[in-house]
Amino acid sequence: MTEISPKLNSIFYPKSVAVVGASSRPGTVGNDIFRNLLLSGFNGSVYPINPKNPHVLGVHAYASLKEVPGPVDLAVVIVPAKAVLAVVDEAIAKGVKGIVVISAGFKEVGHEGAQLELQLREKVRAAGIPLVGPNCLGVINTDPDVKMNAAFGRKMPAPGNLAFISQSGALCTSVLDYAEERSMGFSKFISFGNKADVNEIDLLDYLAQDPKTSVIAMYLEDVTNGRQFIETARQIFWETRKPMLCLKSGRSPEGAKAVSSHTGSLAGSDSVYDALLIQSGVQRVDTIAELFDYAALYTTQPLPKGNRVAIITNAGGPGIMATDAAVRHGLKLAEISEETRAKLKPALPDAASLRNPVDVIGDAKSDRYKAAVRTVLEDPGVDMGIVILTPQSMTDVEDTAAVVPESIKGINKPVVCSFMGARDVAPGVAILRKAGVPNYPFPEDAVKSLAAASKLVDLMEIPRRELPKLERIDVEKARQVISQALDGQEQKYLTQAECRPILEAYGLPLLASGIATSPQEAADIVKRIGKPVVMKVMSADVVHKFDAGGVILNVNGPEEAKATYDKILTNVQKAVPGAKIDGILIEEMARRGVEVILGASRDPRFGPLMMFGLGGTMVEVLKDVSFRLAPMWQISAERMVQQIRSFKVLDGFRGQPPADVPAIVDTLLRLSALVCNHPEVSELDINPLIVHAQGQGCSVADSRMMLRAASKAG
Repeated sequence: MTEISPKLNSIFYPKSVAVVGASSRPGTVGNDIFRNLLLSGFNGSVYPINPKNPHVLGVHAYASLKEVPGPVDLAVVIVPAKAVLAVVDEAIAKGVKGIVVISAGFKEVGHEGAQLELQLREKVRAAGIPLVGPNCLGVINTDPDVKMNAAFGRKMPAPGNLAFISQSGALCTSVLDYAEERSMGFSKFISFGNKADVNEIDLLDYLAQDPKTSVIAMYLEDVTNGRQFIETARQIFWETRKPMLCLKSGRSPEGAKAVSSHTGSLAGSDSVYDALLIQSGVQRVDTIAELFDYAALYTTQPLPKGNRVAIITNAGGPGIMATDAAVRHGLKLAEISEETRAKLKPALPDAASLRNPVDVIGDAKSDRYKAAVRTVLEDPGVDMGIVILTPQSMTDVEDTAAVVPESIKGINKPVVCSFMGARDVAPGVAILRKAGVPNYPFPEDAVKSLAAASKLVDLMEIPRRELPKLERIDVEKARQVISQALDGQEQKYLTQAECRPILEAYGLPLLASGIATSPQEAADIVKRIGKPVVMKVMSADVVHKFDAGGVILNVNGPEEAKATYDKILTNVQKAVPGAKIDGILIEEMARRGVEVILGASRDPRFGPLMMFGLGGTMVEVLKDVSFRLAPMWQISAERMVQQIRSFKVLDGFRGQPPADVPAIVDTLLRLSALVCNHPEVSELDINPLIVHAQGQGCSVADSRMMLRAASKAG
């Protein structure tokens, strides 16, 4: 863990707080924050700093920090941006241990504000004082030993074991209101704004060590250092097993840059963040509601031991909805054993269904639910449960809600409810939430949360990862080829033939080939290869060779090779007038197999990004691809292949033999090593890689690469 974490105690566990800019005027931030500190029951001293008023809300005020008679641990700064630096100088002189700058007017307003923020960062880092902000809502610590609300939200949230960090201050007020409506509390609530100093990585590190925090949720617009984020989050994931949830918004301008490969065109900013979060053990969510749906489960229920779900319902339709959702999200419908059905039979009417979903039918009272829930959850073939209730005229919602937590007492399996509706079920929902049983208005949301928990457990069960040791790699040979290819240029596009020695140095499965610059050379090469060949134009000006008529398959014999040579030149000159043609690549035809694409591009902030998907000419239309940041572990490459929607095509489909997936994984890992070892490789496509039947390997059928001088790469 990083060294900054102990210092953050001065932010979250101060014994004294000074509010610089505290105000008696209602409706101002200075008034709200000072009032919140007083009303939250803060267990320490609070000093209002206001040079114009002798008292703020009945408390003696000081003209400046230096006039405060005792020590000040934390300074909360709410003054105009141009006055912040002077206040920080004063805080440093006073010996303040932590600073929260609420004030806006920094990098978010333009160049002048950015320069001001840079000076602010330099001051606090030189003094070794952690600073949260600027342009933030503030910080809240609900720990009973502190009870500090140094933020301008409306209310102090209830205590809980969920920590929430947010880059957006405006979002925080909505989140606090939403959480209160769902009866959810927080351990820490942190708006960190522009992160001039303390950033999301520091906060993750701190919260990983916080005994009051069991689950970490975050809203991020960008990540300061992707590599460091991955390492910190991975360490948290492996050492503490604390679930981490992230709502990520915003796209970087780099995503719109011009690219020369399929990988580059498909690898937008969002793809990078997907890869980053997956590899960090962080679960990405799409909405605030989804974030709190998952958090409600993680903060109150044990994680499941498997993915077998049982459904108990008083209505057939919602049971079917839950079943469909379970299958859609990768859960298995648990098989209810004969023993369990025998126990259920005397407690339920004849019309009840004793199979999963267990339907206690519409007139069920609380006693029927009590018997069914306990009996079903005790079945060893059940890993988790959903209790569905639709309010009918004879339904006792509150009594039923009361028996659910009683029924699952001592059962170490996650159980969630879906008391469907709003007003009619509200009293029952309140009982469930107070007892720590999450409730979801609709069964699909309940299922989705359990599926997220199951996927989290899958990640936790993956062995600790190590980078693979690859044989048959000649780094120095590849370095020499790259250096010669660039030859002092800022960038250079490499055709398939020019890529070959680099790929060869990394042990990639290449086909026999040769380059022809005349019809006779083409004939000689085809004769040497002695097999049917494919002939392809070599030109940096022709990116999509098939579309330009620059690729012809199944050429047999020397005479056909001569005619094909001339035909390709004619096609290309017509499709791309003026294209510079360096020759014709002649390559043996690969054996039959599935076409996939492997690629890499270099993100400006996070470095090399790997891509995998089904290949061919439709890759940019189908966009069935997955991404990971390099370097990759073996398991990362395996999951990257399995993640695409069309993996069934590789796993054997309609009588076809399974493809050689291990060969794909090996090729991905070799490309990962290549782009990590050679920063000049800016973009790279292998499209297609022909994957043969299981055990028969794969073949590189086409490739291209963009090199940029190391100082320009990424």
